Amino acid sequence: MEWFDQYFFFLAKAVTVLVVVLLIVLVIAASKDRTRRSEGSLSVVRVNDRFSRMSERLGNAVLSKAARKAQEKQRKQEAKAKSKEADGDAKGRLYVLNFHGDIKASALENLRHEVTAVLDLARPQDEILVRLESGGGMVHAYGLAASQLVRIRDAGIPLTIAVDKVAASGGYMMACIADRILVAPFAMLGSIGVVAQLPNFNRLLKKHDVDFEMLTAGEYKRTLTVFGENSDKAREKFQEDLENIHQLFKRFVSRYRPSLDIEAVATGEVWFGSEALDKQLADEVKTSDQYLSERVRQADVFELNYEQRKRLQDRLAGGMASAADRLLLTWVSRFNNQRFW
Repeated sequence: MEWFDQYFFFLAKAVTVLVVVLLIVLVIAASKDRTRRSEGSLSVVRVNDRFSRMSERLGNAVLSKAARKAQEKQRKQEAKAKSKEADGDAKGRLYVLNFHGDIKASALENLRHEVTAVLDLARPQDEILVRLESGGGMVHAYGLAASQLVRIRDAGIPLTIAVDKVAASGGYMMACIADRILVAPFAMLGSIGVVAQLPNFNRLLKKHDVDFEMLTAGEYKRTLTVFGENSDKAREKFQEDLENIHQLFKRFVSRYRPSLDIEAVATGEVWFGSEALDKQLADEVKTSDQYLSERVRQADVFELNYEQRKRLQDRLAGGMASAADRLLLTWVSRFNNQRFW
């Protein structure tokens, strides 16, 4: 029995020491993570090489030895001809950025770093391609995201935006800045409008004899509320604010796409690829894959991806938020596409 007691106390001490050591390690790791988290990292991939590797692997699998030799010879001849036409510094480059937007435009933090990096090297003969996917979200967040693309226009660098799935509302606010908009055949564009909705629990509170008080300084500090009783005057002011934002949205789009009949398209509706082309919301029906396949034969193509280091809890929270955004976008898409069901 005494031996068992000694063993138990020894095990308890060992476990305690182990827990303390683990806690110290976690604290040190967390402190290092906090210092490095703001740095982030920029990865750059040469898309030409990626395409070549895929083509080579497929060729090795399906072509005969003689055919592979002929293909390799042709590639060398094409590369030699290109090197004679222009050296690596003289010919244009294509920089590829990706923006997958959620309600809060969280990808903005990466986009701003990517744009800064590109503008430090880009020249007028270069081009920037942004593969954009967003159903819109908060006005102020997408306004700032759009401002990052305005930086490219102001720098005189040709800007192309490819929409493979959706660029609606705030997403189209970003897309309209491009010199050229490419749209996939069934991608959704438009939704140039403003929406706000909130529940009101005032009658429920009254039913259960619950009083709600809200004190403000300033006549319109609050208009519509969730728990208070809303007045017609508050509703009118709220609607006035929405109309004002809508007017700002329309002026912004008109500035960058002056040929657009803004009153005809600023109805909050969305249009699919070829329809968007007819409405002049886009310039060409083409997927980003098609465009990249063409451009790798003409220029050096580089894909950039800036990643911010995140703590584990931030990654978990971000994953949950992304899942919620995807669910919301799915239901919005179903609502817009219900005529096909």
